[in-house]
Amino acid sequence: MLEAQHYTASAEHKGSYALPQEFDGTVNKVLLYQAVRAYRNNQRQGTASTKTRADVSGGSRKPWRQKGTGRARQGTTRSPLWSGGGVVFGPKPRSYRTKLPRKVRQSARQSALNARAVEGALYVIETLQLETPKTRDMLGLLRKLELHERKVLILTDSDRPTVFLSSRNIPNVNVMRYADASAYDILWADTVLVEETAVGGHALKRPHGSVSRARRVKKATQTKAQPKTGATKKKSTKKTAKKSKGVKKAVSTKGGGDA
Repeated sequence: MLEAQHYTASAEHKGSYALPQEFDGTVNKVLLYQAVRAYRNNQRQGTASTKTRADVSGGSRKPWRQKGTGRARQGTTRSPLWSGGGVVFGPKPRSYRTKLPRKVRQSARQSALNARAVEGALYVIETLQLETPKTRDMLGLLRKLELHERKVLILTDSDRPTVFLSSRNIPNVNVMRYADASAYDILWADTVLVEETAVGGHALKRPHGSVSRARRVKKATQTKAQPKTGATKKKSTKKTAKKSKGVKKAVSTKGGGDA
């Protein structure tokens, strides 16, 4: 079970947060590569186009006669060897659409989340509630978290217009729903800030609570150990009594033999 740092909505540290069972720490680099490649391919418009020698206008007349000039023979000025001529094997409008199976996309997304959790770059925060959209408030929150100089991805449980509007003017800050984040979005960010209602899991107790629990356990072990010490004392007294009886018997037998 992985843990993450837990913060309040005002950027106060609360302790550790236990992530759900999906965060098992496994990172599949092959699936991450496929997901990033498919995302970047799908962003391409595919509108690049070039003209072949058949598409370039002009060049229907032979530039000079075949022999006698001392120059190489040429049939048209629109040859790919000429400046302004056609292009050989140039790009044409096409679709770069790359499809991935649904389970592959889900596994790659979970691998990206695991990678950020293992690195300690996944922070869990309480529900972000901003009354009015103010960039100053969001900057103050990021400064308290010491994330104002890093690329941050804020994942919310649902649509938060005030959070989105407060962060859209901040460079290197992206806000989206937790369900809409892809593996590329998660890998793009240096730090992922996710709401606790979106990620699930539960908060762990503070460190001082664990110390008090250890003290209670220590006291319980001491109280359990006390009757054992009394029992050992009784056993020791019984053993000494048996030894004394054995000595008395030996003395009496020795005395009877002398008589």
